[in-house]
Amino acid sequence: SRSGGNGPDIYKGKICSLKARALLIDMEEGVVNEILQGPLRDVFDSKQLITDVSGSGNNWAVGYKLYGYQYRENIVEKLRKTAEHCDCLQCFFIIHSMGGGTGSGLGTFVLNLLEDEFPEVYRFVTSVYPSGEDDVITSPYNSVLAMKELNEHADCVLPIENESLFDIVNKINQMINSGKLGSTVKQNTLVTSSAGSAKILQEKPFDSMNNIVANLLLNLTSSARFEGSLNMDLNEISMNLVPFPRLHYLVSSLTPLYTLADVNVPSRRLDQMFSDAFSRDHQLIQADPKHSLYLACALLVRGNVQVSDLRRNIERLKPSLHFVSWNQEGWKTGLCSVPPVGHSHSLLALANNTCVKPTFIELRDRFMKLYKKKAHLHHYLQVDGMEQSCFSEAVSSLSDLIEEYNELDATKGGPRTDPSRLKIAI
Repeated sequence: SRSGGNGPDIYKGKICSLKARALLIDMEEGVVNEILQGPLRDVFDSKQLITDVSGSGNNWAVGYKLYGYQYRENIVEKLRKTAEHCDCLQCFFIIHSMGGGTGSGLGTFVLNLLEDEFPEVYRFVTSVYPSGEDDVITSPYNSVLAMKELNEHADCVLPIENESLFDIVNKINQMINSGKLGSTVKQNTLVTSSAGSAKILQEKPFDSMNNIVANLLLNLTSSARFEGSLNMDLNEISMNLVPFPRLHYLVSSLTPLYTLADVNVPSRRLDQMFSDAFSRDHQLIQADPKHSLYLACALLVRGNVQVSDLRRNIERLKPSLHFVSWNQEGWKTGLCSVPPVGHSHSLLALANNTCVKPTFIELRDRFMKLYKKKAHLHHYLQVDGMEQSCFSEAVSSLSDLIEEYNELDATKGGPRTDPSRLKIAI
């Protein structure tokens, strides 16, 4: 709390000792400079920044092949320094976008670096996928080239789509303006908004969308930061939710998405919260997990919730969800007793589900439209070390991934058979 007097950590209402354990990398200075002038400037150390001047020009090859090798030593050194501050290094979070040059190229280069330098430490990647109405023409190239790296080097990927975030923010604003949520919502403390609906005009359009992603990460790490009767380690997520190494894409959904005015108002009853987590409207990518096949599902609950509540809701929802025949009990649960600020409880659902397939198919289609005409290729091939084979390898890697999801989907609705036992040759 900033208002908690002037202890050793707080001086004149400013947090002094709290520093983010993060490395901010952007090949365009402007974005990082905004953070250094914003309200969080005291949290980030200027030694944790790596910037260039001109950006990567929406070109994956510039981000990966050019800036990657140019900044390699610098990135490794700063990563090591930051990692040395940890008593117990659990995992790395990489947050990047897929459409631009730096996010896709340098972002996946850093992912490879982490695998080389810290092979034992899990790598969780939060990737923001471009929408169909994207502002970058070459984003299908960048995304597919980055996907190959994610397939090979990430432990878990949480895909997020700009379109979904935008829809969620719009729905909440409509509900508030139409008075549907009535007095149960605090006007100026929307989970999705740093400024609240009253000041929506001054707010940057991305702030509320970014806040949803921030809340996803807060809920994901809550077990590591707070007490709970059934706490869950981050490495347990990968262990329990990824049955096959390449199928590590987890669809996330958050609920509730707004802050209640009175924590005691049971306006979103517990059962409703669980139903919301499996509804289309709360997914952070445009997908419907209910009608696709589940490989596994994790429920991370915060607040005063009992294990019995959790089991009851799982039993209630189970008949409407399709799980693979060999993992009908594929539920992983975590209970953290500290709820998010302004809530009595919250839920983050992570589903390893074949519903990510349409996102990948659409991405491949957009890629092929450009690639068939060899459009824009010369920009990539001008970069040292970039060859046309990189493109064909990337698209075949994506096609293989889609095929793996197809094979799983083909088993949906079939009879429940136990897999045949391995025969051991003696």
